[in-house]
Amino acid sequence: MSETMTIQSHKGPYTVHFDPNALESLNANVPADAHFLVDAHVAELYADRMAKILAHRSVLQIDAKETNKSLERMPDYVAHLVDKGLRRDQRLIAIGGGIIQDITCFLSATMLRGVDWVFYPTTLLAQADSCIGSKSSINSGSAKNILGTFTPPREVHISTDFLGTLDERDVRSGIGEMLKVHVIDGPDSFDRIAGDYARILAEPEVMMGYIRRSLNIKKAYIERDEFDQGPRNVFNYGHSFGHAIEAATDFAIPHGIAVTIGMNMANYVAAKLEVGSEENYQRMQPVMRKNYAGFETHPVPLDAFMTALSRDKKNQGAGSVTLILADRSGKVSRDKYPMDDTLRGICRDYLETARAAA
Repeated sequence: MSETMTIQSHKGPYTVHFDPNALESLNANVPADAHFLVDAHVAELYADRMAKILAHRSVLQIDAKETNKSLERMPDYVAHLVDKGLRRDQRLIAIGGGIIQDITCFLSATMLRGVDWVFYPTTLLAQADSCIGSKSSINSGSAKNILGTFTPPREVHISTDFLGTLDERDVRSGIGEMLKVHVIDGPDSFDRIAGDYARILAEPEVMMGYIRRSLNIKKAYIERDEFDQGPRNVFNYGHSFGHAIEAATDFAIPHGIAVTIGMNMANYVAAKLEVGSEENYQRMQPVMRKNYAGFETHPVPLDAFMTALSRDKKNQGAGSVTLILADRSGKVSRDKYPMDDTLRGICRDYLETARAAA
C-alpha cells in the first residue's frame, strides 16, 4: 500500500507517494491529457513495464546529459510540446533523475505561464533529496545552473524498485546527499545513518526508511524557507567544495560523490580554521571515505579548484568565499571566510594528502 507525505508550498500542498508499484500503476492508467518527458535510458531498461506509456501520443525521450539541460536545447522541447498540442489544463509527467526533473520543472514554469507537472524520480539522489523543494536549474552557455524557478510538482511518486538497475556509483551518489541531510539534522542522526551504511546498500526496506527520513528532515526546512533565503541555505553543506571538485575534474566525479568529498573537506577545513573540531572530522570521516571510495586519489587540479570555488554562486563580496561548516557541536551554519593563502593551503593539503588518508 502506498504511503504518503504532504509538502506545503507557495502553490499549495503537494503529495509524495511511496509506492513500489508506482510505474505499473501509471502504465495501467495512462492519463490521456499527459505529456511525458522520459530519460531515454530508463525507457530502454523498462520498455516492457512502461509499454503503454511509451506508446502514448506525446512522449519525449531525452538523454540525461548536462548538455541537454540547457537553455539552448529548450526550443526543441517547446516545439515538441507545441506540436503535441499542450494546453494549460494538461500536465507534464517526468520519469527520470535530476536532469529530467530540471528540464520538466523549467518547462512547467514557463510554458503557457504555468502547466502542472508530476515527477517519478528514478535515481536515489532525486528520490532522497531533489524531488521536493521546488527548485529547478538549467544551464546557459558555459554558466551551469544559472537559470531556474521555484515550481513544485503536483505529485511525486517514489519507487525504490528503480534503484535495482542503478550503477553502484549512482547509488553512492544518492547516499552522499542522504548523509548531508543527516549531518544537518545533528550528530545523533548522522551517527545513526553512518552505522546503518552497509544495511542501506543491502536491504531495500532500510533504504526506503532512510529515503523517507531524509525527505522528512528536508521538509521541515523547505516549508520554513521555500525560496532559499535563510535556514534552507545549510542544505548547501558540502556543495561549495563539491561543485568546485566537479568543475576542476570536468565532472569526472559523480555529483553526490563529489558532495561527499566536499563534506569531508568542509569538516577538515572547519577543524583547521578552528571553527569546528578535529574530533568531528575524525568521527564523520570513515563513512565519508566509504562513500567516495575509488575517488580518493582522483586528481583535482588545485588552481582549477580554487578558481571554481571563487566563482561559487553563494559568494558575496570580493575576496571572500561563503561556506557552510560544522561547528564544534556538529551544528552546520553559513558564514564568509577570506579567500586567502591560508584557505588555499588547507585546500591543497586536503586534496593532495588528507582525502586519501585512512
